[in-house]
Amino acid sequence: MPLIIEGRVPSRWAEKGDSRGVVSIDSRHRRPEGLSLALINNMPDAALEDTELQFFELLDIASGDAPIYLKLYSLTGIPRTDRGERHLNSFYFDFEDLWKSQFDGVIITGTEPHHANLRDEPYWALLADLFDWAERNTSSTILSCLAAHASVLHSDGISRYRLPDKQFGVFQSRQTCAHPLMGQCHGLVHFPHSRWNEVREDDLTASGYAVLTKSVEAGVDVFVKKKSRSLFVYFQGHPEYGAETLLKEYRRDIRRFLRSERETYPTMPHGYFDGPAVRLLNDFQESALSRRGEDIMTFFPESVVGGLRRTWHSTATCMYRNWLQAMLLAKGDRSAHVPVPALQGNTQRKQSAVS
Repeated sequence: MPLIIEGRVPSRWAEKGDSRGVVSIDSRHRRPEGLSLALINNMPDAALEDTELQFFELLDIASGDAPIYLKLYSLTGIPRTDRGERHLNSFYFDFEDLWKSQFDGVIITGTEPHHANLRDEPYWALLADLFDWAERNTSSTILSCLAAHASVLHSDGISRYRLPDKQFGVFQSRQTCAHPLMGQCHGLVHFPHSRWNEVREDDLTASGYAVLTKSVEAGVDVFVKKKSRSLFVYFQGHPEYGAETLLKEYRRDIRRFLRSERETYPTMPHGYFDGPAVRLLNDFQESALSRRGEDIMTFFPESVVGGLRRTWHSTATCMYRNWLQAMLLAKGDRSAHVPVPALQGNTQRKQSAVS
């Protein structure tokens, strides 16, 4: 069953030849079985459409045969270019529609902050209302990166800490406790990170959060807490990232350095490139430092794309499959007369993570 997008289907997803199908549906024709999700995509314009595609692909793969109905929203108050506004107006629902809609789950992404204190962001009041609404109106809520930091600040006053350098790359983590969301995610797990701040384990556990995975280098990855009727699932990293997302960010940060928009040359993403790719990128860095100017990007070794290691893909698929299955089970428990579709690769009934 393909992912079912309510309203118009964004063109990049519609044009993909390898998807299992493209379906657009009007809300009035939604079928009762399956799950209804909202994606609150708050990413800046440069990453807006890439983020859409990443979540579309992940949900499409993780859903198996269960129909997943998805509606798109974005917070108001985030700076947008004309192109970004046109995209939102073409494919996203007005935010007021969210308050009067019903969803099983919601995914809230982060955005690029412009203030040291998140409470000073122009969208803070609306974001805080969104967190409160999700607690009361969903079975489970996923919060990514800045959205995770904002949520724990809003509900528990947990502050984030500035890191000395960008936490950037793919990090190996270990599971710290048993939880249905980690079921069948065997062996070591990996998560991409791209952030300048962190929330710390001691602060989280003191406020009742359960840490599911953490890394020696990157700290806490995944943590959870039940809030009202919704299980809040927090990712400090980005399991939804596509294979080339970190490469695009690295290339963008190099351009910023060459334009003198940042003082230091960016650190290469950790655990992401193979040996030959690392050597090529180190050689390019030497050239860029000796002849600083954007024109040198002409010689950027694009061949390194062949040396990328997407070690996190199976972990991301497993966790999102477990998340969807937990909501299906909770929905089945609330409506015993409605059959619960099974997800491929995860058909055994487990204790619900959102119960």
